[in-house]
Order: sequence, then C-alpha cells, then structure tokens
Amino acid sequence: MPFPLTQTRDHRGRAAPARTASITGLGHYLPEEVVPNDPIAERIGVDDEWIVRRTGIRSRRRAAPDERLIDLAANAGAQALKDAQTDPDEIDLVLVASLSQDQLTPNAAPLVAHALGADRAGALDLGAACSGWLSGLSLAAAQVEIGRAERVLLIGAEILTRLTDYEDRKTAALWGDGAGAVVVGANGDGAIGPVVLSADGGLADVITASHEERLLRVEGHETFQTAVKRLSEATLEALERAELTLDDIDIFVYHQANARILRAVGERLDLASEKVADYIAEVGNTSAASIPLTLALLRDDGRLHAGQRVLVSAIGAGFTWGAGTIDWEIA
Repeated sequence: MPFPLTQTRDHRGRAAPARTASITGLGHYLPEEVVPNDPIAERIGVDDEWIVRRTGIRSRRRAAPDERLIDLAANAGAQALKDAQTDPDEIDLVLVASLSQDQLTPNAAPLVAHALGADRAGALDLGAACSGWLSGLSLAAAQVEIGRAERVLLIGAEILTRLTDYEDRKTAALWGDGAGAVVVGANGDGAIGPVVLSADGGLADVITASHEERLLRVEGHETFQTAVKRLSEATLEALERAELTLDDIDIFVYHQANARILRAVGERLDLASEKVADYIAEVGNTSAASIPLTLALLRDDGRLHAGQRVLVSAIGAGFTWGAGTIDWEIA
C-alpha cells in the first residue's frame, strides 16, 4: 500500500490527512417480518398509543428464525458494494459494528467478508454499542487517509429482538433488527470530516446486557438526559472541529434511539424539524445499524443526494458517543 511521504497541516497547525476519505457506496437490509406494537402492547398491559407517545415507534422488523446477524450484514454489504461499483476482492478491510453477534467467537466480520468474497480483506468487529458504526467511520476514514487501505467496507448490523425482554415495559417495544453499510474510499468528490468520539465508563450500569441473562436493560430517565446532553455537545464539537456551523448542515442524522430524544436534541440546538432525520417509527432502535440504515432510507425517500452536507451523531451503552460531518457525494 502507498504511504504519504509528507504530512500537511491545517491553519491551526494540526496534522491534516494527506488525502481525503469519502463514502462511495451505501446499502441496507431489513428483515421481511414487520412486528406492530399491538402484540407487544397487549403483553405488557398497555396500548399502541402508549408506546408511540413514549418512543415514537409504531413497528419494527424481526429477523427470521433461520437468519443470522452475518446474513443481515452480508446483505447490506453486498448492496453497498454494488452501489460503489466495487468488487469484493477490491476491499482491504471489513468492519462490522454490532452488539448482537451470533456467537462469542468467531467474530462476525471475517464470516461476513467470506460470505461476500472479500477474501483478501482484513476483518474485525467493533463493540461500541449504538455508536459502533460511528467509531467504525472514524477508523475507516483514518485507514484510507493515511494510505493503509484503499477501500473499507463498514457495516452496522443488529438482531436485537433476540436480546429483548418482552415482559419489560421499559424496553419491550424499543428494539428492531436490520443492517446498513457503506464503502469508504479515497479521494472522491465528497469527504468525511473530523469525527469526535468520547466515553464515560462511570455510567456503565445505565444500559447493560449480561452473558448470563442476554437481555438488554435500560434506565430510561438517565439514558434520556445523558443522550440529549451528549448528542448536543458532540454536534457542536464536531462542527467546530470541521469549522462549520449548524446552518452549514443540510440534514442531521442522529442515532434513532427514541423520537423524544430526537425532538429534544433538535429543540436544544434550535434545528428545523425537517432537517432532523426521524425514521424510528417503522424500524425501532437498531443500535449500531441505526445511522447507516437511516442514511439509506433518506436516500430512498429522495431526501439525501450528492452535494449535501450531513452530520451524523450517536450515543450508546458505555456510555460512548460522538459526531462527525460528511460531504455527501453519491446520488
């Protein structure tokens, strides 16, 4: 692989990448089964509107019993490769962000790479819960910028319905299954801007899932407060790092955790509601798949197109959170 011979610096004297990384392909996959609120609501003794008021969710997708996480991830990855007009053997690195892998080992990424025919690629999983794909975007962009990779396939995939306690009012209606993927390549027409990442392990007990129980547990009030605060802060930090303002962003793509969180962040930052992507109603919280899945749904709806500037931001268990900007280049 070629390595840059010189290191450029920005006007503040910080090291700047010798070349840019951009998103050149986008794909997603949703399982066929749609699960409406009614059966979940009946089980926990509420109604459909009770769930909608608290979460914004009306339905979610559920993987078939014979579907594996690697199947969802490979389907989304194949779509992204096709969109980028990239052959699997041109991929140098496959990254899979997930908290719901099929098994402890082997990890999902090498199996996904094999399923796609990306046999010369390195492969690894990323574990940062709902911010896993964003962490992967930072890693993928860095690999491309410094010349260690020419093309990276980055996938977020989850089967969270298998980690759901359907007797728990706090979480029974939250989770959905799905996958989203992008190809990150060098020197395209667009560019991935700075990605800021942060963490606070002191809040680790707010969102948990143990090996013994294998069910997601969430303290809703503290999650809401932390999410709104940190997503808002990360948005402003990423914009400052990129030397942009809120007005420079065409669409804000936050992790689709809860419609109330999306609204609260928009209100805190005084964002126009039409600029804040909200697709949680039909897919639920898909954790690491959330941002790339939302990008794909935006494009399918004709709301995302070449020439726009996008801000992506996520927060997840840990807590881990961050944000970054993308100059979007693909139609």
